[in-house]
Amino acid sequence: MKAADIMTTSVVCIRPDATVLEAARLLLGERISALPVVDATGRLQGIVSEGDLIHRAEIGSEKSISRWKALFGEDATLARDYLKAHGRTVADVMSHPVVMVEENTELSVVAARMDQFSIKRLPVMRAGKVVGIVSRANLLQALISAPAAPAAPTPDDATLRSQILLKLDREPWSPSLVHNIIVQDGNVQIWGHADSAAQCEACRVLAAGIPGVKAVTNHMVVIPRGVYMW
Repeated sequence: MKAADIMTTSVVCIRPDATVLEAARLLLGERISALPVVDATGRLQGIVSEGDLIHRAEIGSEKSISRWKALFGEDATLARDYLKAHGRTVADVMSHPVVMVEENTELSVVAARMDQFSIKRLPVMRAGKVVGIVSRANLLQALISAPAAPAAPTPDDATLRSQILLKLDREPWSPSLVHNIIVQDGNVQIWGHADSAAQCEACRVLAAGIPGVKAVTNHMVVIPRGVYMW
């Protein structure tokens, strides 16, 4: 799936010369958490979110500046904090440049970009103009809307075992595993040890995701690297 398949198309935008109060009223009135900022030609200039408006001098919520930060903090960061607290227009407080995606961006890239920049939403662009917004909520909506996989013929136990072992060997987190798989009547038992509890749980989830597996019993234990079993 691509960004265009899940994005919200009813995008509420705001102009850079709008006031901070206008932006706050629009966010509350539309029950949204961010507004793309566009110029008179519709070109994206930035984005203003609730996070850009919560540290304001009017309500005494501006970021406190310790003596240490005042002495050794970067001037650019301190100046941006001042603008967020005292700026009067959207152009003063908006975040820019904006992280964005195109309509045909795969959802894996959308999610990765959100992770990389620690953001919750991305403007979706077409020919330099905003045509939608894709958010974390949209990704969750896509998840629950995904069709269930069609039922497949149930493989025999030997085939299930081979499929699990093959899939495990292909995972980048599996080389340190010591494992064995036993399958009886579609019921899987996993034995062995790993460096972490997360690896043990990942093995269970992987096995449970193989079509035809009825249940998984995970006997794996955590033995940190460097601890030897005799």
